[in-house]
Amino acid sequence: MIHLPGGEFAMGSDRFYPEEAPVRRVRVDPFRIDATPVTNAQFATFVAATGHVTFAEIAPDPKDYPGLPPALAQPGSAVFEMPDRPVDTSVPIWWDFRIGANWRAPLGPGSSITGIEEHPVVHIAYADAEAYAAWAGKALPTEAEWEFAARGGLDEADYAWGDELAPAGAMLANYWQGRFPSTNELTDGYLRTSPVQTYPANGYGIHDMIGNVWEWTADWFAQPKRERKPRGSCCVPANPRGGTRGGSIVKRDPLRMPRKVMKGGSHLCAENYCRRYRPAARYAQPVDTTTGHVGFRCVQRGVASTF
Repeated sequence: MIHLPGGEFAMGSDRFYPEEAPVRRVRVDPFRIDATPVTNAQFATFVAATGHVTFAEIAPDPKDYPGLPPALAQPGSAVFEMPDRPVDTSVPIWWDFRIGANWRAPLGPGSSITGIEEHPVVHIAYADAEAYAAWAGKALPTEAEWEFAARGGLDEADYAWGDELAPAGAMLANYWQGRFPSTNELTDGYLRTSPVQTYPANGYGIHDMIGNVWEWTADWFAQPKRERKPRGSCCVPANPRGGTRGGSIVKRDPLRMPRKVMKGGSHLCAENYCRRYRPAARYAQPVDTTTGHVGFRCVQRGVASTF
């Protein structure tokens, strides 16, 4: 794990998506964060020690999902399938709910994690990430902690390495190059996940905060509030948290599951679609939804830097 001193920083962005705004000054206390996302090998150790069965390995209970077609009432998860032609990106037809897809079989029956042990674990629901963190004596990061760590000390920069996505053509994270979802130029060498530490660490020595897989945080999703008056340095919020379980999204549509904030973007983020390969970017993910591009990492609080 990497020890971070904490401190004040500008959280959010006014230059990309509305849910990131406004930029506001916040402060976080010192904490430690995993240097990489949790890998398949690490998650396998956890499962072997605890017998944990992930959300994607359990058939959904029909009473929790009224109207669920019987064909979908089986264990499985969403797997990305590249269309063979350009498509309307407002309709995500590239997701295939695949029976039998889970962390052990990322592409469904017949696949495995053999050979990709050092890739981030995927098909992880929020409860799975929480269970791993508790077993490891850790916790999931808050959104503010995660963003502070991802910025690597570069306050208000668009990316974790500066203000250019690919400075001098350098690939500094695993994201989509080309026209999503039908054309991937593979400039970074990967169609799906990549081994952790493939790309340079940020200024804090942390890898894969951007791209590769989305990462769960502990915060319920809510729109940041705009302050009526500028805050003085004495009034900067310390260790801010997100909304509540029954937040605005659920209140507008009671049938929708509560959503947590995910950060960092994934290998499916592209310049023409979901430009969320940035520290400020955020996404509201239902706690009961798993896909082949969602993982996590952990933090520890209240520990000395020599731990």
